Amino acid sequence: MNSEPLRLSFKLSFHDETRSTELEQILEDTEAPYFTRIRTASWVELKLLFHLAAPAVIVYLLNNVVSMSTQIFCGHLGNLELAAVSLGNTGIQMFAYGLMLGMGSAVETLCGQAYGAHRYAMLGVYLQRSTILLMATAIPLMVIYIFSEPLLMLLGEPVTIASAAAVFVYGLIPQIFAYAANFPIQKFLQAQSIIAPSAYISLGALVVHVLLSWLAIFKWNWGLLGAGLVLSFTWWIIVACQFVYILTSNRCRKTWQGFSLEAFSGLWSFFKLSAASAVMLCLETWYYQILVLIAGLLKNPEVALDALSVCMTISGWVFHDLSWI
Repeated sequence: MNSEPLRLSFKLSFHDETRSTELEQILEDTEAPYFTRIRTASWVELKLLFHLAAPAVIVYLLNNVVSMSTQIFCGHLGNLELAAVSLGNTGIQMFAYGLMLGMGSAVETLCGQAYGAHRYAMLGVYLQRSTILLMATAIPLMVIYIFSEPLLMLLGEPVTIASAAAVFVYGLIPQIFAYAANFPIQKFLQAQSIIAPSAYISLGALVVHVLLSWLAIFKWNWGLLGAGLVLSFTWWIIVACQFVYILTSNRCRKTWQGFSLEAFSGLWSFFKLSAASAVMLCLETWYYQILVLIAGLLKNPEVALDALSVCMTISGWVFHDLSWI
């Protein structure tokens, strides 16, 4: 995961002929001192990397703020609500997030190869194939969400917090399927070095999310279920806007050529690649879940989960900054 911006920079270097030519001219200029060539070439490559990495950082930070703002709003309802959202978000939802993001990352590898080989039509096929697999994966995850209350109590979590967390998690069920559509779309766009539109979409979705969350929680009194539903709705806004961009943008004209039955072929080999990618990412997120579940077993679980929620929100910012810069 941490190497993704570097991989994206290499993709861009292949497709940006002007920058590639500039780098070649600098490195082949034997009349210039060696260290001068290295310094100049490094500066050109850094600008190239920043051009692509900065929007990617913004996208993932804004998506993180969407979830964080929900916790902030629910924290104003009381300690129990904040503890429930923390347990539901990190204890249950993060598992689905890590699994879906990991499986969706397989699209990046295949789309990057297809784009470099000028097999543009295959990018759309890989996007559809990944979406089919992730939608199928979302079904058993939905079952986990539905039975989240008994599962949390089975793990020893207090009944009151587990019940409240389950209410919040019920509202997140549509979000699972939004993940299944969103992550392949993001990787599809990143393989073509199309990052900025996702950043603008995420910013607009964040504004809508904050407004709807305020209305649902404080004006309409929908409580934790409303907070979860608004969060799910926001993710579907992101999915819909990105897909509309793919359909209407000239930059995706060659890579998206409509729905194809070819997407249903080779699903098993695609699944094996996606599963391997998912395991690597899940190992990075499971320890967060373990911390939250252990905090719920402490003497005063509400306070422990509330404090851990704040600390993990701060560490989440650092994690995203270091992972995508």
